[in-house]
Amino acid sequence: MKVCFILYSGYTKSGPNPTEKRKFYPANLSPGDFCFKYNKFDVRKTRFDPEERQRIAIFVNHLNFLNLSTTMTSPRERVLTALKRNGTPDRTPFEISWGAFTPLLMKTYREKTGSDLPPEEYFDFDTRSVFPGPTRLKTDFTRFFPDGVEPEASFDEWGIGSVPTLYEIPDFKYHPLGTATTVAEIDAYSWPDFDAPYRYEGVRTQVATFHKRGYAVCGEMYQTLFETAWLMRDMQAFLMDMMLNEELTHAICERIAQIRVGQARQYALAGVDILRLGDDIVSQQGLMFSKELYNTYFKPRIKRIVAAAKEVNPDIIIFMHSCGKIEGMIDELIDAGVEVLNPVQPECNDQQAIKRTYGDRLSFWGGVGVQSVLPHGTPDEVRAATRKTIATLGPENGFLVAPAHILDPAIPWENIEAFIETVKEQDRKSVV
Repeated sequence: MKVCFILYSGYTKSGPNPTEKRKFYPANLSPGDFCFKYNKFDVRKTRFDPEERQRIAIFVNHLNFLNLSTTMTSPRERVLTALKRNGTPDRTPFEISWGAFTPLLMKTYREKTGSDLPPEEYFDFDTRSVFPGPTRLKTDFTRFFPDGVEPEASFDEWGIGSVPTLYEIPDFKYHPLGTATTVAEIDAYSWPDFDAPYRYEGVRTQVATFHKRGYAVCGEMYQTLFETAWLMRDMQAFLMDMMLNEELTHAICERIAQIRVGQARQYALAGVDILRLGDDIVSQQGLMFSKELYNTYFKPRIKRIVAAAKEVNPDIIIFMHSCGKIEGMIDELIDAGVEVLNPVQPECNDQQAIKRTYGDRLSFWGGVGVQSVLPHGTPDEVRAATRKTIATLGPENGFLVAPAHILDPAIPWENIEAFIETVKEQDRKSVV
């Protein structure tokens, strides 16, 4: 069904002024109830055609450019209300985490939707992400590997090299500090400039644009400290360093932390709402190393990163991603300044117990299993699991629902649609 919204520019006590010029904006809507208001006159439609729903998403998000208002809570307001646990949002906010889809699933997305829009626009996530602009540094990291590298290898700005795999997860094979033995070698390394102000000039513009469109904005800083350190050093070598070579471990962690402190400050200056940190510090069975080691090498530096952002903007929300059985480390994360925990992986955590124990001090983000219900369940099971997760982690506030990690080709498309539809079918307080 094609729908046309009629938006009147005049209003009298008896109703819309028929002599005023009318503006018509055709759109195709996804199922749901919406109410748009201008000068106290409401235009209502229900149960709209789901095809090409991205068009209405863009329309809704640009209402402010048309000098119109909507009774629907903005995505940003929804997210901040939920994560700050400051009232009850009209519905639980959502996104699909980590850039949404792996490459093969992205191909499926294009085929299924016929859309050229990125998933966050098509499905209208409640958040948007920003990243530093391109570096001006020119670094040949292959020089750290005198034995040569594979032709298909690629290197990130830290000098970490990977090769593609059949499973769409890169194989990190090249660790530029793998042979380092002295602090002098750490100091002399070609470190990236993620903390350089010039890299955030465009970020400020992006943040302002997303805010104008009504979205909450995340500054992305995954692999914040531990993961970057072991990827540069090699996992086995770095874990051994933590026990046997304290000086070298501190040197690596400190240099990374200095960059991250500057990066956190730049994100805060750019105006992001949420600073997204991430380090997988546990396995799915439990701790990979002791709390004592975490408190020695990582927690004080995470505190400094948080403090740098909070000094600029005390209201910035601190998010931490850590896959695995995180229950044994939550107190340490809270003490480090973490305010939102992701993903609360359902396969290895007691979500109900975590909410009961920490829900007054911590908000949650994620929760829907990418190792269980999403790849292996039916659409109805996905709907049930999504509702249960919302009821467990965020019945009123303190929760943004999302898959626990990036979505891969093992997840049926119907299950992705079921997740999104279930979230958006929640009771809409936007309809008056």
